[in-house]
Amino acid sequence: MNFLSANEAGLDGIPDPEVLAIAADQNRILVTHDIQTMPLHFGEFLMTGRTCPGVFLVSQYEAIGVIVDELVLIWGASDAEEWENRIVKLPRR
Repeated sequence: MNFLSANEAGLDGIPDPEVLAIAADQNRILVTHDIQTMPLHFGEFLMTGRTCPGVFLVSQYEAIGVIVDELVLIWGASDAEEWENRIVKLPRR
């Protein structure tokens, strides 16, 4: 698992559609707190014919330990291809 923060990836202040494109170009699943607007931008991104490695939506109010456990479980129990072009809210309850 290779995880970058938005700051480390240089994504602070970049519009959602560009963030999706950068994640796709780098073949990275995007983990975001942007629950309000990212689903719309994700749909629009797919409508352009591009593919996305996937998007995980995480509430900023969720305990970080719960999210870390969920990400580790997903990483160990699935293949990256299973998440392609999917948007999922974590944790999956």
